[in-house]
Amino acid sequence: MIVDKKLEDSVALVTGGSRGIGRACCVALASRGAKVIVNYRSREDAARETAELCEKAGGKAVLAPFDVGDTDAATEGVTAAIKEAGGLHILVNNAGIAVNGLLMRFKAADWDRIMRVNLGGVFACTKAANRSLLKAKERGRVINLSSVVGEMGNGGQSAYAATKAGIIGFTKSLAKELSGRQITVNAIAPGFIATDMTDAELPEAQREALLEGIPLSRIGSADDVANAVAFLAGPEAGYITGQVLRVNGGLLM
Repeated sequence: MIVDKKLEDSVALVTGGSRGIGRACCVALASRGAKVIVNYRSREDAARETAELCEKAGGKAVLAPFDVGDTDAATEGVTAAIKEAGGLHILVNNAGIAVNGLLMRFKAADWDRIMRVNLGGVFACTKAANRSLLKAKERGRVINLSSVVGEMGNGGQSAYAATKAGIIGFTKSLAKELSGRQITVNAIAPGFIATDMTDAELPEAQREALLEGIPLSRIGSADDVANAVAFLAGPEAGYITGQVLRVNGGLLM
């Protein structure tokens, strides 16, 4: 975990911050001195644990409960959180869901749901934060969590891959829109990262087969992704925009 104060006096909003990669991002940003707005949908207990970890890391944290998949709720939630925190400099669009299945059996309702959360959530939260980010000027950062499958695809994940590829297109377009105010917009595309969700869903045999395709021969950690987020959020990344940073151990080069 990075420990410095380069983000002191900055406010960061992390969607889906109650666990996994989102929690690690919150703590990494807090360790750099940021006040972190921890968004969550339903697990208040887990979100409070994240907030406590942020404070132990040297930052401050406030909770912001809203569902990114509900456009109205996300708009109201982001607006209220920014008002409570006194502004916004960094937005990390991390919240997302995975609904997997072969296309021939995939339900239209599941397609709509994953599009609403993964793509609609990024749109709603970024739009609601836009005015505050413009005020932040050169300190403004938008960091969107994509995925390696958004670039390379994966059988049984056509819907998920479509949303993650869409996030990359959104990132590049928004980077051009906001460049005049020196606001950077980048995406991070993690490979296979160990989280509670992946640990529960991946059989050991499949895990071993996956490792054979990763040149670094290990599964990534949430901290691997969070450290990349902290870098892109900081002043040393001020000349990087419209990029996709691959955090995948070499799975896709």
